[in-house]
Amino acid sequence: MTANAHTATMAKPVIELHVHNHPGVMSHITGLFARRAFNLEGILCGALGDGSTSRMYLMVNEDKRLGQLVRELERLHDILQVTMRNDVNESAFDPQHV
Repeated sequence: MTANAHTATMAKPVIELHVHNHPGVMSHITGLFARRAFNLEGILCGALGDGSTSRMYLMVNEDKRLGQLVRELERLHDILQVTMRNDVNESAFDPQHV
């Protein structure tokens, strides 16, 4: 198995969120994780288009509670879409990679 193939199979799950962009949204999302004692390994976020919405990428560890957490995210008012991603390169979350 090549190093790239090994990395691809061992990638941590990433939750992609399309959210309304206004003060407090990040706090609501991270608060949900904190209340569930679920650690976020990395967060990337950027505004889209006119800035009224943003795309967030949350890198997490695989956990049996992940499905329940995704369902709870889907119920938050400011979240427009939730997508599970297993194809995001972890190096994007590495501050030394930039």
